[in-house]
Amino acid sequence: MAHIRVSEAARFLGVSGDTVRRWLENGTLHGSKDQQGRMVVDGVELAALAKKQSAPPQDPTRVGSSARNRFVGLVTTIVMDKVMAQVELQCGPFRVVSLMSSEAVRDLKLEPGSVATAVVKSTNVIIEVPSDGSHS
Repeated sequence: MAHIRVSEAARFLGVSGDTVRRWLENGTLHGSKDQQGRMVVDGVELAALAKKQSAPPQDPTRVGSSARNRFVGLVTTIVMDKVMAQVELQCGPFRVVSLMSSEAVRDLKLEPGSVATAVVKSTNVIIEVPSDGSHS
């Protein structure tokens, strides 16, 4: 069972450490002490709270899709030449980069500040864990 320190839990939830401590005090989260005497939260409980509290922005495309990985964000940068373009979106705390034709950028009227949705459908998603064993 994974145990997550309060500071890491706060980072994963996008809140302050004080907020996590308040949630521990009021029973929103349940904590325990690790071997070093630091307060930790059960990883499964933390994941459930993160999922419950997640509220992604409304997808402006409002289309049906089999793709479940949809990231709504703002276009921050476009690097474009005659044929190809690199489009960067900031989707919450995540940076998503897409390579596409310059024609597609023009057709979609993409420009910095535009709202756009990055859609990822892939069977090749790589999952990594820390090598120091901190994930357990």
